[in-house]
Amino acid sequence: MQKRIIPFLVATLLAAGTAAAATPRYTVSHLASLGGTSSQGSSINDFGLISGFSNTQDDANVHAAIWWFGAKQDLGTLGGANSAVLWPVKNDLGVVSGIAQTDRPNPLAESWSCRPFIGYDGNTCLGFVWAFGKMQALPPLPGGYNSFATGTNNRLQTIGWAENGVHDPNCNADPAKGLVQVLQFLPVVWGPGKNQIHALPLLPGDDSGAATAINDHGDVVGISGTCDQAVGRHTAKHMVLWKNGHAIDIGNLGGDAWNTPMAINQRGDVVGFANTGPGAGFSAHAFYRDRHGGPPIDLGTLPGDSSSQALGINDRGQVVGLSCGAGSSGCHGFLWQDSVMFDLDKLAPGHAGVLTDAQDVNDLGQITGQACADADSSPPCYTFRADPVPDYRARRH
Repeated sequence: MQKRIIPFLVATLLAAGTAAAATPRYTVSHLASLGGTSSQGSSINDFGLISGFSNTQDDANVHAAIWWFGAKQDLGTLGGANSAVLWPVKNDLGVVSGIAQTDRPNPLAESWSCRPFIGYDGNTCLGFVWAFGKMQALPPLPGGYNSFATGTNNRLQTIGWAENGVHDPNCNADPAKGLVQVLQFLPVVWGPGKNQIHALPLLPGDDSGAATAINDHGDVVGISGTCDQAVGRHTAKHMVLWKNGHAIDIGNLGGDAWNTPMAINQRGDVVGFANTGPGAGFSAHAFYRDRHGGPPIDLGTLPGDSSSQALGINDRGQVVGLSCGAGSSGCHGFLWQDSVMFDLDKLAPGHAGVLTDAQDVNDLGQITGQACADADSSPPCYTFRADPVPDYRARRH
């Protein structure tokens, strides 16, 4: 029944959106955590399934979680302490992908990509897919120990990045800062069969990279660069679109670091963030690149802010993300539509807290992300779902 309802709703909303553009309005719902003081929605599909992460009781750990029709579920881990869903997963099958710590020691003591998100406890970290109540680990490339999954499409292809056995001298090793990476890592696609994995090519001259999003046509976006910080900074030297297995450089906003596509819709429109000038520091703006190609478009920031990131996009061209002040402080979630960036808080009057980031938007215009006590992400922080008020739906581009 739901598969018939969803297309009807989408068609109705799109028809209603043919009127002149108006300022959208939203109502916000707060979703319960797994017992801790912080949670976040990272993905919302067209059936309203939200996936993300939540602190557990007494903030002891962080676990991947899903929310659907008012219920929440702890997805567990791969034997370690922590797990999370961090990217828009983008399928309507109920399959969830993310990362989880294992109970197996990392022989190279690599904190790797998982540390900034779920910490490092000396064990390996693997990507996972979760379906029908079971979490399945995604293997690294031969010789590697770690992997990281970001999204899964409706063809059951999962993308992310994975280590191989090559000791790369370009990798960052700064134990004092808790940053240790030894092995090369590459953008990969798992599936659709169990334990199938293949690496995607990098741009010429690069040695490491990552895939961050995939659509149902098999178009993949991600980054290509040097090993550096493991997906940060100069690992994101180039923004890449993989089409039919070929790597295409899709440009930048003038910088040579932190150039990161985050999402691609079924039409091939890409959003993310990219530095606006040279140097290794983070000075990124949200960008949009349409399916027709050409350079990415700088979406700017909310008034008075200095950086922004686009994190999700739907098939109607609505973009969501966050905009922040100096030093990534004072962040607010945004909605970009009809070439206008809106502060999401101002579109949803009367809710508690501050909508600090908007992570994903589905084709019904529903948005998920994180809201906190203030714009500096002071706890408590919670997963939210923002539902558009009728008659304020976006036009199709």
